[in-house]
Amino acid sequence: MHEPLSVFIVDDDASVRDALSLLLGIHDYRVAVFADAESFLKAYKKEWRGCLLLDIRMPGMDGLSLQKHLAELGSELPVIVMTGHGDVASAREAFRALAIDFLEKPLDHKKLLAGLAEAFSRQQVSLVAKMNQDQTQRLLGNLTPREREIMEKVVNGQHNREIAAELGISPRTVEVHKARMMDKLGVGNVADLVRLQLHATRG
Repeated sequence: MHEPLSVFIVDDDASVRDALSLLLGIHDYRVAVFADAESFLKAYKKEWRGCLLLDIRMPGMDGLSLQKHLAELGSELPVIVMTGHGDVASAREAFRALAIDFLEKPLDHKKLLAGLAEAFSRQQVSLVAKMNQDQTQRLLGNLTPREREIMEKVVNGQHNREIAAELGISPRTVEVHKARMMDKLGVGNVADLVRLQLHATRG
């Protein structure tokens, strides 16, 4: 089971943390607050789901450095960057590191809530895609080595007789393996098989 979706606030200003916690609590968000990047990293778990609301300028590790470090760790948390000292270079750097939004303090609450809604939407799409990916890999894992081999050849456009000649078996045997393979994968035709194979290789 995944952790519930949450908003993780990292800001060295206690008044900002308190104000955001109150605002987001009123809107029924679950909130966790951290005073600096180091304490966030100490608590961080890769399975966390939600959105990171991150201040750029903090003592120690700054927000952009934390954002990049999390990306290196393989974090899937969407990030909204906050700053009291907004500038084009920082915004560009944040977006290059795939931030959802870049907000200047004092925060526009409507923009913040809209950014969070987009972040949670993206997170949900990502979770569904991962679940589908995992399901596809489980289905492929049910195939025998021979069925997997025949699947690859069918996807590459080879016909039963070609596959039979290449593998040194009869076309009828190819047909039997192919039918079992498609039944295990829950596909009814070659087009669906190709789509499933493409999905499996996207990673």
